[in-house]
Amino acid sequence: MALFITNECTNCDMCVPECPNQAIFEGEKVYEIDVERCTECVGFYEHQTCVEVCPIECIVPHPEHRESKEKLLEKFHALNLFDRS
Repeated sequence: MALFITNECTNCDMCVPECPNQAIFEGEKVYEIDVERCTECVGFYEHQTCVEVCPIECIVPHPEHRESKEKLLEKFHALNLFDRS
């Protein structure tokens, strides 16, 4: 599943450089996460780095985009063009 930034976001910029997939971008009011690019850091890190650095804990699982760890890993490979063989 992808992650989601709630309206409580203060646009502090802490999460943006942490995203290895460049999935976080500036939205109209708060930062947003591109669900097509978010792998919840699967393939890169053990934990979701944006969640770890968010000072107000406004990054949560996206309720409409649930994906298994396997699907997230497939997305990671597709985004990073790794050979799956």
